[in-house]
Amino acid sequence: MARMKKIVLRDGKERSLLRRHPWVFQGSIAKGSADAGETVRVEGHDGRFLAWAAFSPTSMIRVRAWSFDEAERIAPAFFERRIQRAVALRARLPIASNGVRLIHGEADGLPGLIVDRYDDTLSAQFLSAGTERWRDTIAEQLCAATGCTRLYERSDSGVRGLEGLPARSGWLKGDGATEVTINEHGWRLTLDVAEGHKTGFYLDQRDNRALLARWVKHFGCRKVLNCYCYTGGFSVAAFAGGAQQVVSVDSSAPALQRARAHMDLNGFGDRDAQFADADVNQFLRDALQRGETFDAIVLDPPKFAPTAAHADRASRAYKDINRLGLKLLNPGGLLLTFSCSGGIGAELFHKIVAGAGLDAGVNAAILQRLEGACDHPTTIEFPEGEYLKGLALLKA
Repeated sequence: MARMKKIVLRDGKERSLLRRHPWVFQGSIAKGSADAGETVRVEGHDGRFLAWAAFSPTSMIRVRAWSFDEAERIAPAFFERRIQRAVALRARLPIASNGVRLIHGEADGLPGLIVDRYDDTLSAQFLSAGTERWRDTIAEQLCAATGCTRLYERSDSGVRGLEGLPARSGWLKGDGATEVTINEHGWRLTLDVAEGHKTGFYLDQRDNRALLARWVKHFGCRKVLNCYCYTGGFSVAAFAGGAQQVVSVDSSAPALQRARAHMDLNGFGDRDAQFADADVNQFLRDALQRGETFDAIVLDPPKFAPTAAHADRASRAYKDINRLGLKLLNPGGLLLTFSCSGGIGAELFHKIVAGAGLDAGVNAAILQRLEGACDHPTTIEFPEGEYLKGLALLKA
């Protein structure tokens, strides 16, 4: 049997692993190397065991911990246990949909693995050297744990390039049509696991879509603007809440086409649904110049700051769209504003939106702080997993 390779950390760099944070960066390693995805024993400078981990020789994050239990073995049975545990957790959660995040990376003890279930179809992203090495085993265990026979791989994220891995997509298990219909809060939503964003859809906003529907109804919002609408999930929610007009803005024509189809699919084809294929920032400026106003606005932009290094530029972009959004709201209007940028924390996002309010000359109350749906958990040891943050504001 081959001897397990060791990674030894520099003196004083053990703290994160001792606190069960799963990442070790390049600069924390004193010695040791391994092949991409190979399981390594991570030790402190004094030889103390810290973790079993996957090694990523080209990534700034050189080590991703699988387990902090020295007695555990990283073998097929390990992945079977972790996957079954994650699936069992989702079965216990109050999820009003058959579209579910089954595996949420580090939060489920499987760093670099994202798996969503859309009805009877699984869609997976293998984003680290470790998950790439165990890809076939993971695919087998996913199908066994869920009973699904179709698994589509969406390992086409730019993150794989940082791991020295090529982009890849296609059926890993089963085959057939890539379009799937899911039910969410009684609404019907379609997606394409091959062409849609991420694994096909944004399940993390499920609870916030329901929240919008409730508040549109509660506050009597008649005219709603949905910016960066993608395939119109928030637009469906607004109509479900009783909105009379919803304007959906996105720069993707295919996404808008699906958004239009969602109106008909959910019985809103006779409502005043308007669609704008436009740059959101320019649309907001033009709407302000026209003197247009709205009762509720959703700002759900793409990732402006993938890392903290992009935070300054992203902060300016977030501030600008929120300033415009607040100015376009009627008094008493509702703003749901989000950031999915890992480089922008919740506290910084709050400061950005507060600055936008000052620049707009607007007072607003925070009704609620928003986050991802409950099937996108975070752990207390890994705050970086809390990527989606948002605020629900009521304009004075």
